[in-house]
Amino acid sequence: MTKHHIFISGSQKELEAERRALKDAVLGDVLLSEYFDVFLFEDAPAKSRPAETAYLAEVRRSDIYIGILGDRYGAASSDKTSPTEAEFRAAKAGDKNILIYIKGAGAKDKNREAGVQKLIKEIKNPAAGYCYRRFDSVEELTGLVYESLINFLKEKGDISRAEFDRRICDGAGFADIDDEKVKWFLNVARRTRNFPLGLNSATREVFTHLKLSKDGKLTNAAVLLFGKEPRKFFDQANVKCIQLSSTEVEKPFASYQIYDGNLFEQVDKAVGFALDVLKFPVIQQEHATAVARPREIPVFAIREAIVNAVAHRDYNAKSSVQVMVFLDRVEIWNSGSLPAHLKIADLKKPHASHPSNPLLASAMYLADYIQQAGSGTLEMLKQCKEHGLPEPQFVSVRNLEFKTILARDLFTEDALSRMGLNERQLKAVKYVKQKGKIANVEYQKLCNTTKRTASRDLKSLVLKRIIKQIGATGKGTEYVLMQRGHKEDKGDIKGQSCPLFSRLIKKMPALPH
Repeated sequence: MTKHHIFISGSQKELEAERRALKDAVLGDVLLSEYFDVFLFEDAPAKSRPAETAYLAEVRRSDIYIGILGDRYGAASSDKTSPTEAEFRAAKAGDKNILIYIKGAGAKDKNREAGVQKLIKEIKNPAAGYCYRRFDSVEELTGLVYESLINFLKEKGDISRAEFDRRICDGAGFADIDDEKVKWFLNVARRTRNFPLGLNSATREVFTHLKLSKDGKLTNAAVLLFGKEPRKFFDQANVKCIQLSSTEVEKPFASYQIYDGNLFEQVDKAVGFALDVLKFPVIQQEHATAVARPREIPVFAIREAIVNAVAHRDYNAKSSVQVMVFLDRVEIWNSGSLPAHLKIADLKKPHASHPSNPLLASAMYLADYIQQAGSGTLEMLKQCKEHGLPEPQFVSVRNLEFKTILARDLFTEDALSRMGLNERQLKAVKYVKQKGKIANVEYQKLCNTTKRTASRDLKSLVLKRIIKQIGATGKGTEYVLMQRGHKEDKGDIKGQSCPLFSRLIKKMPALPH
């Protein structure tokens, strides 16, 4: 098999560790080393180190140009062009696959040397069509490059996404399988899906029936589904769950857990994490005992989103599934994208199932974790609507990642903006979500405004049924977020006393991203 050639470019002195790590990561990976070789200038024989014309020839014979940009432009030649830029120009002229990785956040760009700033400006131009990503650590860089190279192989047809779960898991044997989990699976599959094999069926027989083994060897799917320690074979086989104390990603996190184990256990633990965080809001009716309501988000919607992320993710990628619980929403992320023939809009209407990992999806369906083809997302939409929430939002990020966003309340930033709130009011509602309440004096300090303006803004929020007043007018007055289901806001939810809000709910986009 002819291998694809990779040329790694970047300031040698500044980015020595990154350059070396990339070559080692590619050649040290079982899959990538089968398809790629790597040229690194510093590894050329010392006595015949190539001159500029020689290493530019290496660029021209390459299939992929990987450019790493830091702060330094690098030693310039007589025409004042650095080797990195010369290599980039050669790759561009040769119509190579160009992958650019910029070290550090965008805020640092203005502090880089002029030559680097010029290159970044050119690369960021949407019309140029370059693929670039930012990174902060060597580990993050190697992970990003891994994903890009896997996508390159998919586009070339060298591998398919479904190939991962069908591939033989090197080094794994039946001693690595949890037979008790297989028995659990048989019990559930027979009861819920009329699975034909008996409860006493041997693991080897079950795996043959499920196509989880080939010639007595285990597939990746077998280890992920029923392995005692899948992480022994797959570092990426886990779910990271994060509870945040605001509407933004800010440290320190309120809670942070990493769940591994087999895929069924990962789903159960991740769902449990999210449900532990989501509130059971309590309605305090006047002259009545407090009554607990259902969780802020339907349990089915949470579970379905997490199951989909675990079952359909791209396991060739190194990133984990992430469940992030914000104050106003839950985001579930996974690597990968929808199949080419399935669009985001299709998820909101009846559609066929095209699983990225068919062996995983089949087993999880038999275990009653996955719904019938195409019905799961429709049921999510239905239950969120019945719960008085905006529709779940499905987002493809650069065709590399997929996320589902579930709102915890009606008052998303987008919905509030549509209701004509000013910047002070938006800031105040966000404050109430985080702190639970706000008083007039707090509003004044938060928004740096006068008491008169604060009173006018708060009164407007009350009239729009976004917040409600607690206590008589005066020093002790506080304002809290209006709860769904409260006797004071039932009319608003149904559109009986707030037509604008009713129209928003009928066609409410989920949270911005």
